[in-house]
Amino acid sequence: MAIVNSQPSEVLPKSPGTSGAAAAGPINVASSHWDFQGHSIHCLRATPHQKPDPTATGLAVVLIHGFGASTDHWRHNIPCLAQHHEVHALDLLGFGRSAKPTKLPLDTEFWQDQLLAYTGERVGRPAVFVGNSLGGYVALRAAATQPSAAAGVVLLNPMGRFRCEQGNPSWTSSGLKAIGLTLFKNRIFQRLLFERLRRAKIIRNQLRKVYVDQTNVDEALVEAIRRPALEPGAFAVFSNILTMPPHSPVDEWFAQLRAPLLFCWGRYDPWINPIPRLELFHGAAPNAAEVILDAGHCPHDEQPQHFNPALLQWLENLRGNTS
Repeated sequence: MAIVNSQPSEVLPKSPGTSGAAAAGPINVASSHWDFQGHSIHCLRATPHQKPDPTATGLAVVLIHGFGASTDHWRHNIPCLAQHHEVHALDLLGFGRSAKPTKLPLDTEFWQDQLLAYTGERVGRPAVFVGNSLGGYVALRAAATQPSAAAGVVLLNPMGRFRCEQGNPSWTSSGLKAIGLTLFKNRIFQRLLFERLRRAKIIRNQLRKVYVDQTNVDEALVEAIRRPALEPGAFAVFSNILTMPPHSPVDEWFAQLRAPLLFCWGRYDPWINPIPRLELFHGAAPNAAEVILDAGHCPHDEQPQHFNPALLQWLENLRGNTS
């Protein structure tokens, strides 16, 4: 287990094009929409400007965002990563600039299928799946389900619990949980919660709780999360997600995973709480590489000057081992 610890975050330059890159050059970026099961999916493809030949653009990398986020959350990563690799990012159905169906049940199995279909149709070769939070769980599940699609997996504070963490709750906690679940299924409560959570002030405050260095909690990030929540269908997606069936324990997916794996942890994440749980992840994936940053829930956006070089080095090692 290779562990790299970062120094405290530095102030990033204002230009997102230079974040994490010693010398950023021009890249080719194409934004498009792709059809998945009759639904419009927003996606990006970025490659080195001087290397239009896919075989000369290194590995194929697919970036998968977390809950409430979108391709915009990779703003400080794509300009750097695409200097060396063919980089894709897509908005999961229900998020970002992708469609927001009002009656389609969405869950991690659906998003897994979306990722695998995109990789097969738009990438056309095994790809490295890079996922944060919800996107990390989706990346892990997709790579475990279809090993031939994944050249590698990078998990950034991934969502999900181990079977042993689910435990046997006491009668009191079970009762409280039942009350909570009943409340979350109430449409009036859902609407009130949704209206509150999509306010710019609330979004900003929630982000500040999970970013240690708040330099990148800027208006562009707040707006990238708020804007999709104002679109028709956004509440239906939110309501659906609140009542999704429980996720399978991550043990199930780690046991099936065959691709090389890199963990990138923001050590101060109050949601994932990674440091006390590291032993579980080490036991599930003993051969994984690991990077620990002095960041919160979104280390790629909070500390791109540390995350980008670490990911590029791991990708270079991966490329060398597979060539």
